[in-house]
Amino acid sequence: MYRRVTTKDLSESSLGKIVQIAGWVKSIRDHGKIVFIDLRDEHGVLQLKTHDQSLLTTLTKESVISVEGQIIQRDFDTINKKIRLGTIELEIQKMEVLSRVKKPLPFEIDESFKTNEDARLKYRYLDLRSEKMHQMIKLRSSLMFDIRKELLDLDFVEVQTPILTSSSPEGARDFLVPSRLHKGMFYALPQAPQQFKQLLMCAGVGKYFQIAPCFRDEDSRADRSPGEFYQVDMEMSFATQEDVFEVSEKLLKKIFKKYGKFKLDESFPKITFKDSMTKYGTDKPDLRNPLEFVSLDEIFEESQFDAFRGKTVEGIAVKTSELPRSFFDKLTEETLKLGGKGLAYVRVLDDYTLKGPIVKFISEKECKLLIEKTHAKIGDDIFVIADKDKYLCYKIAGMLRTVIAEKLDLIQKDIYKFAWIVDFPMFEKVDDKIEFSHNPFSMPQGGLKALETCEPTDILAYQYDIVVNGIELSSGAVRNYDLDVMLKAFEIAGYDSSVVKEKFGALYTAFEYGVPPHAGIAPGLDRIMMLLLDEKSIREVVAFPMNSKAIDVMMGAPGKVSEEQLREIHIKVR
Repeated sequence: MYRRVTTKDLSESSLGKIVQIAGWVKSIRDHGKIVFIDLRDEHGVLQLKTHDQSLLTTLTKESVISVEGQIIQRDFDTINKKIRLGTIELEIQKMEVLSRVKKPLPFEIDESFKTNEDARLKYRYLDLRSEKMHQMIKLRSSLMFDIRKELLDLDFVEVQTPILTSSSPEGARDFLVPSRLHKGMFYALPQAPQQFKQLLMCAGVGKYFQIAPCFRDEDSRADRSPGEFYQVDMEMSFATQEDVFEVSEKLLKKIFKKYGKFKLDESFPKITFKDSMTKYGTDKPDLRNPLEFVSLDEIFEESQFDAFRGKTVEGIAVKTSELPRSFFDKLTEETLKLGGKGLAYVRVLDDYTLKGPIVKFISEKECKLLIEKTHAKIGDDIFVIADKDKYLCYKIAGMLRTVIAEKLDLIQKDIYKFAWIVDFPMFEKVDDKIEFSHNPFSMPQGGLKALETCEPTDILAYQYDIVVNGIELSSGAVRNYDLDVMLKAFEIAGYDSSVVKEKFGALYTAFEYGVPPHAGIAPGLDRIMMLLLDEKSIREVVAFPMNSKAIDVMMGAPGKVSEEQLREIHIKVR
């Protein structure tokens, strides 16, 4: 009734054919005796041509029309090589306006990306008409299809897990849903399908996956949506860490080669958490940056220089002789902002001696070792930071590494560099209290013996992250499937067995009936999309995102509800 073809069906082979097509009016150009109309549908743009000036009296941009006419060759001077159908046009024989725009557009569709973000989100259905956003939607659909196909080909089974579930202490803040039938009781939206996918392993599902919605009541960041996001959730029975790596690498290589904007480095190195923090100052290293810090703890362990002695000390040698003094002052300022005590730097002279304010405080031997350890060359500057708090020292090192590399233009462009970060600490000490440092369901390396005999902060876990270009795509782990090991791990973190049974009752009970060793991972779909499209904000790759304040300005959420609705779910706002 409205159309028999779309722009996808047309080409130069359509010349001479009478067709019916429908879409939106992208633009209207009145050339006096001839009127040109660009019609846009979900697949592209087609130029329409007519000599009937009366069309302009009722037609407006973004109105929806159905048109019938003949496909003809464009005049040579109107050919547009920038679009697929730029050599043909439709000469209008009949046109019907299906839906007329009744008010001024809030922004130009093709330039929506230049508009205030809240305006784009309020009128998202208009923003999504733009070529850029429309291609994003189509790419995301195609990407999800390929992910499903790849995992199904690898014998994974897709299972949907519940959205209404119980609240559990998994790290982030839950979204709670009050129950109408059970007064004073609450469901929670799942932060992740963690327990359900482990229960599927107990149920005998060998390989599970799901493109899973996850809900966390946390603040927005550029790479994280407030409220909800999607992850490619996977779990495998009778699997080791290496099995998970093999499947993940196969999947990620396939989709980044097919959809990525840049070249893919296929090496996927494994870096321990300790080495990552020491060399790069972060557990999310950007390997496009060639700079690496080195640990100088041993050099200054018994130094006479109080600022370095007995501290975590990190150093790096870089040739920065072309940079102005103001750059060094800026680095010192940034170091102080992060909580550091200051930044020391010395220059290597022609005779391999050092020049700088701290040289008079350190011995000749320490100067020599400083040059050797950092592999410094003549003319290099050696930056040194030290602090009692090793993680603060690493954080400052990470900042310096990034800022210096950006200033010297050292970061590789147009490439994806992946890395596995492995051997995370099982526990960490926070205010003299032992806490889980990562996922409490992870298997400690060394099992029960390690938990019973080792210092908690020395125990490593079979936990891993996959990182690309400084962005964490996912965390994963070999799961703790032994009840004795699980209870001991929670005991070390300050939870007795009754708490484990209460908070994770289904998992606890299921583990009493025989459970295979299992492991998994869950790469973030939204972050994958960000990387594939080289976007800086996650809101550019989600169809209907909230704004940075966790508000859906289009639908008006969150919003107030009636007193009657509150009474039904036994809630009073205070």
